Amino acid sequence: MQVSRMAGSLIGSEIIKIGNEVNDMIRKGEQICNLTIGDFDPTIYPIPAELKDEITRAYEAGQTNYPPANGMAALREAAAAFTRSRLGLEYSAADFLVAGGSRPLIYATYLALIDPGDKVVFPVPSWNNNHYCHLSGAEAVMVETRPENNFMPTAEELAPHLAGATMLALCSPLNPTGTVFSREDLEAICDLVLAENERREPGEKPLYLLYDQIYWLLTFGETAHYDPVNLRPALRDYTIYIDGISKCLAATGVRVGYAFGPAPVIDKMKAILGHVGAWAPKAEQVAVAHYLPATTAVDRYLSTFKHNIQRSLDTLHEGLQTMKSAGLPVDSMVPMGAIYLTARLDVLGRTTPAGQVLTSTKELTSYLISEARLALVPFSAFGTDDTAPWFRMSVGGASLEAIEAALPRLQSALEALR
Repeated sequence: MQVSRMAGSLIGSEIIKIGNEVNDMIRKGEQICNLTIGDFDPTIYPIPAELKDEITRAYEAGQTNYPPANGMAALREAAAAFTRSRLGLEYSAADFLVAGGSRPLIYATYLALIDPGDKVVFPVPSWNNNHYCHLSGAEAVMVETRPENNFMPTAEELAPHLAGATMLALCSPLNPTGTVFSREDLEAICDLVLAENERREPGEKPLYLLYDQIYWLLTFGETAHYDPVNLRPALRDYTIYIDGISKCLAATGVRVGYAFGPAPVIDKMKAILGHVGAWAPKAEQVAVAHYLPATTAVDRYLSTFKHNIQRSLDTLHEGLQTMKSAGLPVDSMVPMGAIYLTARLDVLGRTTPAGQVLTSTKELTSYLISEARLALVPFSAFGTDDTAPWFRMSVGGASLEAIEAALPRLQSALEALR
């Protein structure tokens, strides 16, 4: 059967593939601590009770027909007010676009801005930009980042690649690392984007900035979230924000995301998604519109939710640091945001008890699933080399007890290598 060249060469999500394999094993009765998918087990992390009640009321009220293509007006107004009060970003409801989670919005941004052959610059590791480039026909310019800077890109690393590019795609807190931009690093990158646009001729397509901040409410300790337009207001005409409730309210299946930015771009994204039909369900939109203004309820939920997420991340981090102190070749980065821990397992080249020499992180991943009953995602799923010793640990789908029980198994599996 013949399909398009794009479809024929499209690679499925490596993360979903690993997660599905692990879930199949769990359904067959195997006890595995699953730290793969960036999702939440609702028995551990339910959505806010008030939001659940609002969704139920909306369905009971018959809110089951098509919503407006750009989102319910009440939800766009609530999202604009939420963004204004919590981030200090002044955007009107008309500058917001609602969709079924953040993925359609990112895809619509690519389709609205990118012509085949246009350059899109993004750091690696990063989530899914390589696939969005493939879908849109963009030339992917992948910029390697360094663990010394928490895998966040610097202006120095990005600068050589921005000339002639159409879009720079950034994310903070970053999936897969759980790390964030410092104010200074993001300011320097913003200045690069402004300088590049000042150099361009009238009528030339500008350099746009896609800023995915879907995890911004999940930062820990003294960590602060920064965004481009607050740091450099002149970037307002060039920045498209991706946001929503999926991660901050453990509401991945509720499917309510929103983008905001310059009206000419948002309007074209609206037209694209209107043809695709990627809107969020109407009842959920009505419910979120009622829930977001409930400041006390939102803050109460976030306080408990963030505490529990951070406790699981800290438990993983402390466990790996204990193994490091015991002489094992492992390390981890201090949790800063999102639901991810960056772990370093530097054991490639070693031999398993069964006599297999581990030559890639894919092989190490399989070994840990079978021997430690622990499932992780290697950074190779996010664009890095398959021998880079870095992994993402996602805590939303595992209980604290399951994480605590998995750490000794991980240590034993690593000690068994020779």
